[in-house]
Amino acid sequence: MATKAEQIPLLVDYNFTEPEKQNQFLTCSCSTIIAEVKSLLFLAFPIALTALIFYSRSMVSMLFLGYLGDQELAAGSLAIAFANITGYSVLSGLALGMEPLCTQAFGAKRPKVLSLTLQRCVIFLLVCSIPISVLWLNMSTILLSLHQQPNITRMAHTYLVFVLPDLITNSFVHPIRIYLRAQGITHPLTLASLAGTLLHFPFNYLLVTRLRLGVAGVAAASAASNLSILIFLVAHVWITGLHKPTWTAPSRECLSGWMPLLRLAAPSCVSVCLEWWWYEIMIVLCGLLVDPTATVASMGILIQTTSFIYVFPSSLSFAVSTRVGNELGANRPFRAKLSAVLSVFIAVIIGFSALLFATGMRRGWGRMFTADEDILRLTSLALPILGLCELGNCPQTVGCGVVRGTARPSMAANVNLSAFYLVGMPVAVGLAFWLEVGFCGLWLGLLSAQVCCAGLILYVIGTTDWDFEAQRAQLLTLVDYAGNESGGDDGIMDGNKQPSTVDENQTPILSLMV
Repeated sequence: MATKAEQIPLLVDYNFTEPEKQNQFLTCSCSTIIAEVKSLLFLAFPIALTALIFYSRSMVSMLFLGYLGDQELAAGSLAIAFANITGYSVLSGLALGMEPLCTQAFGAKRPKVLSLTLQRCVIFLLVCSIPISVLWLNMSTILLSLHQQPNITRMAHTYLVFVLPDLITNSFVHPIRIYLRAQGITHPLTLASLAGTLLHFPFNYLLVTRLRLGVAGVAAASAASNLSILIFLVAHVWITGLHKPTWTAPSRECLSGWMPLLRLAAPSCVSVCLEWWWYEIMIVLCGLLVDPTATVASMGILIQTTSFIYVFPSSLSFAVSTRVGNELGANRPFRAKLSAVLSVFIAVIIGFSALLFATGMRRGWGRMFTADEDILRLTSLALPILGLCELGNCPQTVGCGVVRGTARPSMAANVNLSAFYLVGMPVAVGLAFWLEVGFCGLWLGLLSAQVCCAGLILYVIGTTDWDFEAQRAQLLTLVDYAGNESGGDDGIMDGNKQPSTVDENQTPILSLMV
């Protein structure tokens, strides 16, 4: 019985000694570095543009909530936090499980894998949306048990009821976006998001200002603009034929062979949720501080601020995940490593830029949302701490993209769990409540978590065996796992870096051989 490694013709010369490998990396030409930077920016720029368009849409929602009043702003912030914790982060994280499958399969020139993975992921997310919907419909009971103000909770519940269609929309948008990005196609989502955002303001104006639907109008406008984005996206891809090289019509194949997707989706979801939940849990904790209306509203503004800054490292993270996955799938570990190193270096520059932005805008930023002096005071105090957090957050975010591209989501999940909940959470709670530092104590807890997280993820990248990851990528795109067989990290390899044995007649990954 042949091992998996023996069945795969590798393009990489594994006879290099370690010093020779390091010398090969250090002596790469400037043209190679410039070409890789261009490849990263070519992917990252439209992703960032799309994220900024989405951010401008969320800003419009926050401005309309602020127009309605401070309580409505606090209720909207609380509802969005609850939706992020229990819904959006879950769907986004689960969808990321398909990213290494698609990027590595595209690099390995196995297009049918992309289509089947897309179909399976959409079905999976739609099924997961059912329990999330039930949870949203019962959010009032949950928030009241957490001692949130009844009036704010009531309005927040109304917001969630009217934004329920977003779950179905996101179940399609997330997989389609990853399916296209794995092929280096990013402009359709940019165009679709621009079209949907242009409709977002008139939707809000009609429902909030003219029809006076209040918080429900803001939520309905958000759901309507998201649905329009999905319609524009599918129409553009279908009319232009961008899907044709990799598209296969749905068949019974998409109802089987789910194990590789599930093995990657679960830890990907945990990794994303652990980080998203931290930010949103802070909003819930703000409701327990003195003057909860001001602290919750200020936290909502700061979350919008960090979301704006996050656009840039997250765009680079998605770009490097695609580049690393494509290069590993094509069996070019040197190029994957080069992409990882360059992306981390760019992320450090982004982090320092974010610090300067947050510090310089600390006195005027909050006035775009409210004129309340208490909210403005809290916002200005926390913005410099937020800027320091970005010094760790930017390299950490990009590092998670590198790890995701190597199909090791459980590694990122372990890092986030250790940093945010074993370090950051105790520091935040201790400072905010026990030492009575208050609102800024929560942000100092985040700072400690980001520093720890950045250090851990950079260590993981620095100790990565890229030749082994390239070999592992060949196995991931070729071979499925039968019965109860399992490996080590994410069930693909065992912990000793030795390929598991497999029958030569075993079913290929996703139940197909392309």
